[in-house]
Amino acid sequence: MIESPSSSVKQRVAYAAAELVQSGMVVGLGTGSTAFYFIQRLIERAAEGLNILTVATSQRSAEQAHEGGLKVLDVNEVKSIDLTVDGADEIDPQNRMIKGGGGALLREKIIASSSKKMVVIVDSSKCVEVLGAFGLPVEIVPFGYKQTIRAMKAKGYKGNLRQQNDGDLYHTDNGNYLIDLQFPDLCHDAEKTHQNLISIPGVVETGFFFNLVSQVYIGHEDGRIEIRT
Repeated sequence: MIESPSSSVKQRVAYAAAELVQSGMVVGLGTGSTAFYFIQRLIERAAEGLNILTVATSQRSAEQAHEGGLKVLDVNEVKSIDLTVDGADEIDPQNRMIKGGGGALLREKIIASSSKKMVVIVDSSKCVEVLGAFGLPVEIVPFGYKQTIRAMKAKGYKGNLRQQNDGDLYHTDNGNYLIDLQFPDLCHDAEKTHQNLISIPGVVETGFFFNLVSQVYIGHEDGRIEIRT
């Protein structure tokens, strides 16, 4: 199998960030295609003697780590998390992000906000001037979800409930639904949009991430890895 350029960039940037991990750490494991490579590298390093504990942002990441021999704890079992490494769907020059393409935005935000250091790993295509082209995942509870969607539409926010490949509604690991909002003209006031949405009963969390990033590792096609704070 020949790797696509984007896959090789993701692997390089994830492996670079994995070198931040030291024995004795509690490490938060992100979710998504770039985080996959980060977990893969930690598994390799653990086989070489790295001794860490991990907490995962999704069942998928927990399974990968556990099957690779990493010790995965419930987040309630740890008092603090030393380092979390995760990807992003979009990140702007102020290090504000949209996440949730992988369906794990709520757990990702809980883990990130509980971490002493949060490192984001992305390829350069994820770096944008203004957030919103990707759309915005929003997690909502199933009870009264049609009412929640109507309330969103009344505030001018439109989108589609995420579906699985079989056509059934997608459920997060928390048993909730996701609605993927679309912005006709990007999102020029992310903080206001977040506040408007989070105030709607039934909305659990949005995919906006603010003031959580310590460093960004950006992988470029030419092999460079840019580190931004």
